This record gives sequence, structure tokens and C-alpha cells, in this order.
Amino acid sequence: MRSAYGVVALASLVSSRPAPESTLIKSQALALAYVDQETGFTFSESKAAATLSSNIIYRIATPANVPSGQPYDVVLQIVAPNSIGWAGLAWGGSMVRNPLTVSYPNGQKTTASSRWATGHSTPQSYTGATLTLLSKGNKSNSTHWQLTAKCTGCTSWIGTSGATRIDPKDQKRLGFACAAAKPSSPGSNTSTIPVHDVYNYFTHDFAAGANANFASLLTKNGVSGGGAETGNVTMV
Repeated sequence: MRSAYGVVALASLVSSRPAPESTLIKSQALALAYVDQETGFTFSESKAAATLSSNIIYRIATPANVPSGQPYDVVLQIVAPNSIGWAGLAWGGSMVRNPLTVSYPNGQKTTASSRWATGHSTPQSYTGATLTLLSKGNKSNSTHWQLTAKCTGCTSWIGTSGATRIDPKDQKRLGFACAAAKPSSPGSNTSTIPVHDVYNYFTHDFAAGANANFASLLTKNGVSGGGAETGNVTMV
């Protein structure tokens, strides 16, 4: 697996103004396999620098043996320090015209929001990707908060270059952004998101997170469907 060093790929999740140089933190991400004892999923894991001394952990679990060219669901897990008010992931590696997953703490719970931007302005709610929280893996303690959600529609979309699909057996550049400031309504998945403090990108190895029992693990964690994309999910 390769290390990836990124500088300035994700322009912003929330603002059209370019960020000052002080917001750019060199990111080093090495995707590794991580077995989550709580949910049972094997995730591919990358760490993204939120500050000079702390990281946001992005984990992605995929179904094994996805048919070639077919869309598929994933499980996304985000672990962030409590100093982070929100964290976002751009599945296409940039802000514009690709699914954006934004998450933020809400007391002892977490909120997940699916967004889409057509330009360098505040992203709007996106119905093309549906997020469903697992019954386990969503929590907050004295040091960190964690999101664990199934996403239908995060791995394929129609963007600027036409139809795009993330190959579950390959590496993919992803974008991320975060801020210390919290959303105005943390219990709402349509809340206004403050301007980011940090944005960057990393290369993620999707193959490291393959799960042969993906569908049964979803059932174990209170979520229906799995493998190929389905519409029988609850938006959060």
C-alpha cells in the first residue's frame, strides 16, 4: 500500500473564498485494514491531519466481489477529536459535483448529512446519496466522537466528467475538510455548516476494506440491504 501526500485538492465544503495558506496542513494518509470489534466490519483506514497534532480517521468498508461496473453500498466510519465541530468527506476528491458526506456531534449522538455542490458555494442537501446510521458505532465521549453509517450512492454519481464509479478494488483520491466551529443546528442534517479551517486530500485503498459478509454485518448492526445499491434505507 502506498502513502499519499496531498496539498490543496479539496477547495472547500462550505465557502467560495479561497482559504489562507495557514489553513493548509500537509496530509499523510496510509490506508490500512482495521477490524472494528464493535460492528464486526473490516475497514480500510486513512488518517487525515486536522491540526498539527491531531488526526481525523476515515474508515470505509466495502462488499467483497462487487460485480464489475455495478454500483455498491459502503459503510463509512469517521472518528474525530472533540475539538472538531464537523468533518466532511468528498468522494470524488473535490468540492464540486460529487457526493459530500458531512458529520458532526450532537450531544452523545452523531448526525450525518449528504450534500452536493454545483460551485464553490455552500453545498445543498443531496438526495442521490442516502445515509443510514448503524445501531452501533455512533457515539461521543470525553475525547472523540464517532460516526458509522451505511451510504447508498456515495460510490457512483453523474458529475462534471459524466458517470463516475469508484473501483472497490483500487485506490482513490478523496477530499476532506473540517472546522472547529459547530453547525448551528447539530441535530439537523440540513444545518448550516461553518466555513472550514482545514481542507486537503488523501489517497485511500478501498480494497483493504472488503467484507465477504457485508450484508449480514449490516443486518447485525440494524440496517437492511447491502452489497449492490438498494433504495430501502432511511435517510438521516
